Amino acid sequence: MKRAGFIGLGIMGRPMAENLLKADIKVMVNDLNQDAVKELVNAGAQEGTPGEIGSSCEVVFTILPNGTIVRNVLFGEKGVARAMKRGGILCDMSSVTPEDSKICYEKCREYGIGFLDAPVSGGEPGAVNGTLAFMAGGDQPVFEALKPYFEVMGSSALLVGGPGSGSVTKLANQIIVNNTIAAVSEAFVLAAKAGADPVKVYEAIRGGLAGSAVLDAKIPMIVERNFKPGGKISINHKDIKNVVEAAHSLDVPIPYTAQLFEIMQALKVGGYMEEDHCSIVKYFENLAGITVEKIK
Repeated sequence: MKRAGFIGLGIMGRPMAENLLKADIKVMVNDLNQDAVKELVNAGAQEGTPGEIGSSCEVVFTILPNGTIVRNVLFGEKGVARAMKRGGILCDMSSVTPEDSKICYEKCREYGIGFLDAPVSGGEPGAVNGTLAFMAGGDQPVFEALKPYFEVMGSSALLVGGPGSGSVTKLANQIIVNNTIAAVSEAFVLAAKAGADPVKVYEAIRGGLAGSAVLDAKIPMIVERNFKPGGKISINHKDIKNVVEAAHSLDVPIPYTAQLFEIMQALKVGGYMEEDHCSIVKYFENLAGITVEKIK
């Protein structure tokens, strides 16, 4: 495979770039966090500015905090797209709005560059283990060119539709995941307040209809009081804000998710934004005056 540029070495990006290196792909990296850059350089990557990455790589991946940053990195004065040769491919894996992705697609067309929006699901464990799910929007030939890279970083990749479709799918994913965490949190706060052992409640219900990947991933963390982020509340707060804005622009009522956004606002005020999104449970714990934890 061709040399890949990788911009954004956060909780998700760093292990994703490492997996490309482990597959003997030449990788050129960039991030504001120099410690993350040094770690990748020590693993065999080359450091470069966005412009240098654009001029040196035919395929470039970005996974960045928001759409404004993505557009600046791609199309700013020394951005990737400005330096990239015609026929190159940009793949944005950030969680942004569908409109952000459509704007990037159209601007890349002006530069003669292919663009795919391909956000991911699977959190830090999926990024580390190379089992992420890619949900993509864009053109079929561009998707096919990127599939070998997706196969290194993940276990599934699907082209959902045209530009912005990947970002739409990610928003739908975030509605389900974060509302499920909230529902699980509410249920286990009730069980704990009633005096039930939350571990045994979990074991009793996980094999039934209430069982889910979210339940299996988050309840063990909650009862162990492990809030080390695999997916920070700050990132999910931003995603849910994108959901609300996108839904309102389409005249789609989203009462559950709107309430969830206010719950996350309360968690922001409480100083929980850098914790894993299973810290949503703390909102319900604070209301009920109980902690969901193992009975010792």
